Amino acid sequence: MKTRLLLLAVAALPLAGCISFGAKPPPSLLTLETTSGPAVGAEQNSAKARSITIQVPSTPTSIAGARVPVQATPTTIAYVEDAQWSEPPARLFARLLSDTVSARSNMVVLSTVQSISDPSATLAGELRRFGLDATTREAVVTYDAALTRAGAETVEKRRFEARVPVSAIDAANAGTALSQAANRVAGEVATWVAAR
Repeated sequence: MKTRLLLLAVAALPLAGCISFGAKPPPSLLTLETTSGPAVGAEQNSAKARSITIQVPSTPTSIAGARVPVQATPTTIAYVEDAQWSEPPARLFARLLSDTVSARSNMVVLSTVQSISDPSATLAGELRRFGLDATTREAVVTYDAALTRAGAETVEKRRFEARVPVSAIDAANAGTALSQAANRVAGEVATWVAAR
């Protein structure tokens, strides 16, 4: 019995190198770098400043995953070779947005659970574009924001968009340019939510 198991194991060894349970991972994963974030050790208190809850935005299917889309024509989408996000772009963008709003607007950014006991504003929205445009050779970030201010029953909506030129449609340029575009959008959103 032991001999038979040993023979089966030896026979299976050549197949082990041929079997793959997923796509080959890229050499590195992309993420966003926040250019405006809260200072280390800085204290915030919702009793002394306005607060806001920032939700992870909804996304179309083309940017819901880890791959970086390229708008090849107005009606076709491809993906950048060897470019993959470390986590879904909506989560990366929500975190960058939270850091930027916290640093630039003098508002306390609360989690959904923390906001239960605090009458905070709420920022929701849709991340409509988060990729490259091959026709214009630009990184494009488009965010449709929906803001409900604290104590208000109405929703204010506004579209934000940033475009950053890219020299080549590849993983290195995609990550850098999309990070710059996302930071521009986040800065504009922070200015908007801080108004009034």
